[in-house]
Formats: sequence, structure tokens, C-alpha cells
Amino acid sequence: MNNNYNKEEFVPKTQLGHMVKEGKITDIDEIFDKGLPIMELGIIDTLLPDLEEEVMDVNLVQRMHKSGRKVNFRVIVAVGNKNGYIGLGQGKAKEVGPAIRKAVDNAKFNIIKVRRGCGDWGCVCGREHTVPFKVEGKKGSVRVTLIPAPGGVGLAIGNVGKTILGLAGIDDVWSQTMGQTQTTINFAGAVFEALKELSKVKATSKDLKNLGVCA
Repeated sequence: MNNNYNKEEFVPKTQLGHMVKEGKITDIDEIFDKGLPIMELGIIDTLLPDLEEEVMDVNLVQRMHKSGRKVNFRVIVAVGNKNGYIGLGQGKAKEVGPAIRKAVDNAKFNIIKVRRGCGDWGCVCGREHTVPFKVEGKKGSVRVTLIPAPGGVGLAIGNVGKTILGLAGIDDVWSQTMGQTQTTINFAGAVFEALKELSKVKATSKDLKNLGVCA
């Protein structure tokens, strides 16, 4: 699904929202670099208007209540612009449509910037096509390790991982997985946590350049 957002519809309620609306902030990296909290979806929609949405999983969940059994749909959604930004979220509702909308909103609030590079020793293309170094993520029983791969390898990971990495703008990667990867919520979460780790590693500008990281 593509996200078509009209900037004119955004009515900001926070100072940051007004700065974005007025064009004083035009790059979401400026917000991330300053560690500013994003409280309005309009900020994301304005600065990342080309986000694509992908429903990863729709599941029926039941729980007992004193008034009887309650049934909700739980939806997992990933959003990304295929150029370094990815978000993952979930939503619950009595109907699928509202659950998807909640999941999309949640995913947008969880948007992160993904470091990409040319981290495989056998590849010297200089493009940002893979992860710049080995990282690991864990969610529930699932553990995922992402490993730099040379151009042309593709995404050597399960379909859930392929979707998330593709939306993040990663074209090539080796991977190792452990645990119940058929559980979509945990598999997707583990891949997302691994991508988060890419920004947590401290490195000098020289080191990042050697890894092919442009930003």
C-alpha cells in the first residue's frame, strides 16, 4: 500500500509540528539527530511522504472477560520508504480495517533510520546496499543475525525478513536465525531490533567511510 498524504491537511498541535508545517524543518534526520520526540503523525507524513505500507500478519486473538469471550484482530504492519527508513507496529481492533490503521500509525511512530553501507570485504562497489557490519536482534524466542553480503546476493532470509529489509532499502544480506521464526510478530520484531542496533554502534567518520556508510 502507498501512503498518499496531503500536507495541507496537517494541523499541528506541537511546536515541532508547527516548525515542520512552516518549513523550518525539512529533513527528518534533523529531528532524529536532536533526539526530539515526534508526537504527531503529520510530522512523519510530511517529511517522509513516500512511505509504503505492508501488512505482515493478521491474527485473531481471544481473551476471556467476565462478560464473555472477547475477540479482536491483531495486525502487524511495516512501513518504509526503501531508502533508509523503516517502522514496525501493531494494532488491535474488533474489525480488520481499524486494526490495520492502528498498526500503520504505530509503525510510523516507531520509524527509525537504518545505517546502510558496503560492509562485505569482497565487495568494493561503494553503494549502500547491505548492512555495514554484523548485528543481532532478539524478540521473544527468535534471534536474528544480519551479516554484510556482496552485491548480487539478494536477501538470504525468510519472507518476513525480506519484506522488512526491502522496505528499509537493503538489497543484499546474509542471515542466521534461531527460534520459532514462523511466529511473524517475533520474527519481524527480531529483524527490526537488529536494524536498530546498526545506529547504536559507535564508530568514527573514518570507520564509517571504510564501511561504505554515507550517513
